[in-house]
Amino acid sequence: MSVEFKGMNTSTERAGSSFSGYPMLLFILALLVLVVWNVAGNIPPDGAAKAVKLTFVGLIIFPLLVLAFLAAGFFMIQPNQATVITLFGEYRGTERREGLRWVWPWMMKNKMSVRAHNIHSERVKINDLRGNPIEIACNVVWRVADTAQASFDVDDYKEFVNIQIEAGLRTVGSRHPYDDFENEEVTLRGSADVINRELLEELNDRLKVAGILVDEAGLTHLAYASEIASAMLKRQQADAIIAARAKIVLGAVGMVEDALIKLSQDNIVEMDDERRAAMVSNLMVVLCGEKEAHPVVNAGTLYQ
Repeated sequence: MSVEFKGMNTSTERAGSSFSGYPMLLFILALLVLVVWNVAGNIPPDGAAKAVKLTFVGLIIFPLLVLAFLAAGFFMIQPNQATVITLFGEYRGTERREGLRWVWPWMMKNKMSVRAHNIHSERVKINDLRGNPIEIACNVVWRVADTAQASFDVDDYKEFVNIQIEAGLRTVGSRHPYDDFENEEVTLRGSADVINRELLEELNDRLKVAGILVDEAGLTHLAYASEIASAMLKRQQADAIIAARAKIVLGAVGMVEDALIKLSQDNIVEMDDERRAAMVSNLMVVLCGEKEAHPVVNAGTLYQ
């Protein structure tokens, strides 16, 4: 037996049809005045028949029920707020116009904020590209772009956002190494702009199914996990020393080469291979040494 899975139907937001609540409010107030006037003019006298009294009570209760029914259709929309309208489970549009609005009372109204939300994620432990455990966290600014998708395509869009932020953070964090002293790779520590852009694209791709748009995303915490922090600090220091030494040696070789060429071109001194080797050795010691060099005056010759 074969089972066929069909793709999820995607909802799309469309404008809802509601009425301005102010004319309806005036109508209800006028109706209320009419009811009060009618009641005041039809108060039964003392000793009136029971049927007359029941009729009078009906004149009070029925208009009040009608007024309460009509009043149930009012709803207020604040700036950057939307209301999703449904009729017996069918989506009938989203109202974004601000102010007092009114729809038929049998229509369901679900208010939703379309303001920007700011989330600071929890620190999660992941492995970077080289398998080193690291702790990472991010800050995300998001908002609801499509209220229909947020309402009907996911169960709880806020929980969905939180879960997808963690999943996207793990995905981006595992693509790159924590650090690279040779500057040959995109790293989590040294390429903040690239990482933040990747995280933004990753989250937007994950959250578009829920009608969520991410405006900003960036790392707020990045560190090696506590169990390897000490060892990785020593490794970082060693890599930094090696990288620094390599640059010092390359610079010293260039300086020695320039010095020998200058001495030869200006005929300041003529040196054979042995003297040249001695000068190279001395210059490299002076340029690459960590401590200040102390010259030694040779009163004889190189060979004595």
